[in-house]
Amino acid sequence: MLQRCLDLLAPALQDRPGAVVVDCTLGLGGHSEALLARFPEARLVALDRDKEALRLSGERLAPYGERATLVHAVYDELPDVLDRLGIPHVQGVLFDLGVSSMQLDEADRGFAYAQDAPLDMRMDQTTGIGAAEVLNTYPPGELVRILRAYGEEKQAKRIVGAIVREREKEPFSNSARLVELIRDSLPQAAKRTGGNPAKRTFQALRIEVNGELAVLERAIPAAVKALDVDGRIAVLSYHSLEDRLVKQVFAAGAATTAPPGLPVVPERYQPRLKLLTRGAELPTEEEVAENRRAAPARLRGAQRVRRDVE
Repeated sequence: MLQRCLDLLAPALQDRPGAVVVDCTLGLGGHSEALLARFPEARLVALDRDKEALRLSGERLAPYGERATLVHAVYDELPDVLDRLGIPHVQGVLFDLGVSSMQLDEADRGFAYAQDAPLDMRMDQTTGIGAAEVLNTYPPGELVRILRAYGEEKQAKRIVGAIVREREKEPFSNSARLVELIRDSLPQAAKRTGGNPAKRTFQALRIEVNGELAVLERAIPAAVKALDVDGRIAVLSYHSLEDRLVKQVFAAGAATTAPPGLPVVPERYQPRLKLLTRGAELPTEEEVAENRRAAPARLRGAQRVRRDVE
């Protein structure tokens, strides 16, 4: 959905000398490169918590010189990053949430359930604890909560019971053992729907390890606040938990906060956002055929129409 993202942001960035666009999820730099090429007068600020991604994308974006500023940061740190760079407001923001192709394809990162790898799942391997430590040390009740809340896993208690029994025999270290345990734990009916039965558990562990939803809860409102009037934000989500958060922030910004019954709505109660998408836009069949990882993508966009009134 890259082209649609560019089209959503274009009115805020096209032919705007000095416009600043933020790619909050740099990854391998594909979206950033497209932004720099499509909007030749714009400056890019790109964030990523993964140092290897920063190194590789730095090589890719080197031809754009000083137009691209790459920063090692998590996207909820956007206000601090902009403050350090002396940028009061930006004209565009892009989020492409979820796991990058590089992280999925590198076996030693442990994100993919289809190949055996160390259970790490950290997007920034220089900090925090990996998925193995979560599995081996969290209390059973906390593991059940994580699988239910972050993986929407209906069989959470059954899976966690098996994990607790197995970790007492030998701590978990690799993904293949966990995948096999999940497959053996589930009733036949649960294994017949929804793809790989380990998918939801792996999603839940990844979200927990990286604090993804907590970070996103802070990041989307911060990004909206950083937008200049007429600035635009586009967010690609890949599961319902992310999309729900984005939807809630955008809907709140696009609603009046006036008490009911006022004959005239004062400025401080007026909406701050205008929604640019009707609900969440889905990828086309052609996009999914070209890249199956695009299938769960959901795109939402919004435009800043008013400044916050202090």
